Amino acid sequence: MGMNMAQMMKQARKMQEQLAAAQESLKEVSVDASAGGGMVKVTANGDMQLTSLTIDPEAVDPEDVDMLQDMLLAAVNEALRGVNEAANQQMSAVTSGLNIPGMPGMF
Repeated sequence: MGMNMAQMMKQARKMQEQLAAAQESLKEVSVDASAGGGMVKVTANGDMQLTSLTIDPEAVDPEDVDMLQDMLLAAVNEALRGVNEAANQQMSAVTSGLNIPGMPGMF
């Protein structure tokens, strides 16, 4: 008949501990991204916060503020995608191999 309740609870506790450890290790993640050939560089951490932003002075053109804004958006979005990808990899590593009834493909 499959797992008994005690086995399921034990597995759930183990997964909860592993998820907590994965979330804690995400705090150490740092993702760098750039746009405009490196004219704009950003770094984001595992908490989805920017920790660094560098703009090459040559990227600052008062006549073309739109370009600078586009580069900033591109670099920030790339960094946040990288953090999200790292989080998904860590979480899927924790949940892979677990066969919990009613919970297919958690991530």
